[in-house]
Amino acid sequence: MKTFTKIVALFSVAVLCSCNVQKKVVYLQDFEQNEIIKMAENYEVRIKPNDRLKIIVTSKNPELASPFNSGVAYNALAHSEKAYTTSANGDMSLQTRTVRPDGKLEMPIIGDIECSGKTRNELALAIAEKIREGKYISDPIVNVQFADMKITVMGEVTRPGQFDVVRDEITILDALAMAGDMTIYGERDAVAVIRKIDGKSVVNYLDLRKKETLASPFYHLQPNDVVYVKPNRYKSANAEINQNRSFWISIVSTLVSVATLVTTIVLNTSK
Repeated sequence: MKTFTKIVALFSVAVLCSCNVQKKVVYLQDFEQNEIIKMAENYEVRIKPNDRLKIIVTSKNPELASPFNSGVAYNALAHSEKAYTTSANGDMSLQTRTVRPDGKLEMPIIGDIECSGKTRNELALAIAEKIREGKYISDPIVNVQFADMKITVMGEVTRPGQFDVVRDEITILDALAMAGDMTIYGERDAVAVIRKIDGKSVVNYLDLRKKETLASPFYHLQPNDVVYVKPNRYKSANAEINQNRSFWISIVSTLVSVATLVTTIVLNTSK
């Protein structure tokens, strides 16, 4: 009877430990089935100063669109999102323009255009409208892409690094998936998102175990955001133990080497 009681007790402890571990590693634990969560507004990626953009203007008449692209060579542009410009050595490279610190972009022919705070689609529509207003082209089609939109994921993830983003909408869960997800040692209740706002770095911590994270303005990432997953206390403790162990092993190894050398010298001298 006592043996059975012990088995039941051990089983209960194992179940409780399993539930505790699950609470620490499962995402969005308090999310009910079919529950609707209101997302933060204006989560689409928006253009800001110093962003590098690929802007291509096309038309049924390529000759009319050519001046707006500074020598772009056309290759079925009406059916493709890619456009190219030929460099001096004959290589093909994507046309890029940089947003000035004042939030404006200089376009050929039509001049400066305000783009800070706009989405890619909003900027494309604004450029097309300005071209039509100037009566340069009656049917302009404008394509805007980010030239170097990247997200950095660091810390306790399987594959930390910098990742190219090709969509206007990317969430912190998308970024973690690109990095191979968190390791078992990652703190899911305090994932940091570091973002530059008005020239200052802002850090916001998200609890990925709770549904309220979905409504955070930091749940949807922006270009050049940095996601940092810090290690939990178990990983930190193990790292400290391993570091101390390596230190003492090194000290003992050095002392043994010195003792061996001294012994060898004494023995040779006595002979």
